[in-house]
Amino acid sequence: MSLFQYMLENLRQGRKGVLMTVISREGSAPRDVGAKMFVPESGSSRGTVGGGRLEFDACETALAMMGESVPRMFHVRMDAKEVASNGMICGGNVDIFLEPVLSRHGEVYGRLDDLERRGKKGLVVTRFDGQSYRKTLLEPDLTVTGDDMSEGDKKLFLAHLHDQRPLVGGGVICEPLCTVPDLYIFGAGHVSQFIAKAARMVDFTVTVIDDRAEFANAERFPEADEILVGTFGAVIERLAFTGREFVAIVTRGHQHDADVLREILKRPARYVGMIGSRRKVAMIFKHLQEEGVDETLLETVHAPIGLAIHAETPQEIAISIVAELIKVRGE
Repeated sequence: MSLFQYMLENLRQGRKGVLMTVISREGSAPRDVGAKMFVPESGSSRGTVGGGRLEFDACETALAMMGESVPRMFHVRMDAKEVASNGMICGGNVDIFLEPVLSRHGEVYGRLDDLERRGKKGLVVTRFDGQSYRKTLLEPDLTVTGDDMSEGDKKLFLAHLHDQRPLVGGGVICEPLCTVPDLYIFGAGHVSQFIAKAARMVDFTVTVIDDRAEFANAERFPEADEILVGTFGAVIERLAFTGREFVAIVTRGHQHDADVLREILKRPARYVGMIGSRRKVAMIFKHLQEEGVDETLLETVHAPIGLAIHAETPQEIAISIVAELIKVRGE
């Protein structure tokens, strides 16, 4: 279930919730601009805005504003001293927009989910002044979903349809839908380093995930858009899947590969690939089938991962994997 589908289900059940969006970032803060997290009144959140103390404090603020109808801006300033005292890995400055998820905007969230799943363009314009709160989805043909806006404003905002980042200022957040596919790389070893480098060169948004901070860090992965450190299962629970994501499973061991694959197959994805010899893949598939995983789901997995080009070195293996990502993306 995607983030927006989860939000809509929450609305249908008559529950309150808050959507958090990272709208600006400076320094080495963990999540990039556009990262989202939904916090329902039950506290069972979906997505992530960075984890750690930053996310904890943002969630506390979100829970405190349940039932309100006006958004808030949450500012985090993390200098070196604060980072060290809180045991954090990343520093930097982050601004997070916290908006009440209201039933009157349900149509907007539903349309956003549809556009994201189909990889279509759109622009979300949120206007707020401390007392009122308007949310509009604007499409390239000037079709509007949600709160109305003038023809002049439509044309003015539509000029930002192809921006890479939100435009923020004057009580307005103008957020273009991102159609660049997400690549989630599970594992932060040598092969992953070259996958991240090559995938970023061919316009994938790259997220590297590992449970070892000494491996998953900006020094080893300077090309990565996001680096998430935590147990694989916990990170997967926080990720939002729309069905357009690409997943490369290249962890350090068979058991981790199997654990990640088991959880990923419960979610929609455009591509799932797992590294390993044919013998290793067969063993993992047999084990998962014995656990009850549907054989038809396993048949969708690209394993062994990558195109068959006789790759041997980490660099060659990465090229074969990214070539397969490009092939699937173009189908």
